[in-house]
Amino acid sequence: MDKRLLTIQDISCVGQCSLTVALPVISACGIETAVLPSSVLSTHTAGFSGYTFRDLTGDMADILAHWKKEKITFDAFYTGYVSKAQIPVILRIMDETARPDSLRIVDPVMADNGVLYTGFDSDFPSEMKKLCSRADVILPNLTEAAFLVGEDFAGNSYTPGYIEDLLKKLKALGPSYIVLTGVSFAPDKLGCAVYDGMEIKYYFNTRLDASMHGTGDVYASVVAGALCRGWSVYDAAALAADVVVESMKATLGDRDHWYGVKFERALPYLIGRLSSGK
Repeated sequence: MDKRLLTIQDISCVGQCSLTVALPVISACGIETAVLPSSVLSTHTAGFSGYTFRDLTGDMADILAHWKKEKITFDAFYTGYVSKAQIPVILRIMDETARPDSLRIVDPVMADNGVLYTGFDSDFPSEMKKLCSRADVILPNLTEAAFLVGEDFAGNSYTPGYIEDLLKKLKALGPSYIVLTGVSFAPDKLGCAVYDGMEIKYYFNTRLDASMHGTGDVYASVVAGALCRGWSVYDAAALAADVVVESMKATLGDRDHWYGVKFERALPYLIGRLSSGK
């Protein structure tokens, strides 16, 4: 039986993020990709104004009931931007539609640069912890990691010791693996730290002088797809970082493309890496 992954996150109709990234990227990994939209927005919320928003929490229970009637099950789950009210429903979906040895991947999308995203209140991290505690792999950025463990955001002034302590506290929440993104110990390098409870492994790329919307969604989606292909967590995290860099390189210089990253240009690179197995 081919592997089937369910991703639960919002659809921003325009903007190259969330489900409009996850579906093509994971499909390019050769994994059947099912979707459960948590909400529908006309655009993403960064840089656009007057966007529409429709919450879909009320549909989730009926969708689950239909899936159970049809005996639809999943090998993997990957969550992104979801609301506080949706977390208990998502846990039910995972529990009631999982195939044996299913994989749970949680990108705790809620904050960046030291602040929560618009629409999330101060107790949202405590709810997100419930989802992270049941995950096999979580992929927080530095802000999200700090909020999950109840610490203040350290900004750019941190040491390897701080990262090690943060990873240990995240591991204590319950996930099997942590992939901490946005880690940097040198101005020209940016990467991730992968922790399994025993060893911390880092992977760095040369930092590009640019910041682009949607790179986190590309990263998490590649990790999810590669894990379903049997890659190790570290190798999947490294591959994802390389794909993000390729996506950003394809976007650099196009001032009209400020709203997203041209990940489509990097899909041949992704497929080639997956085919070669390295």
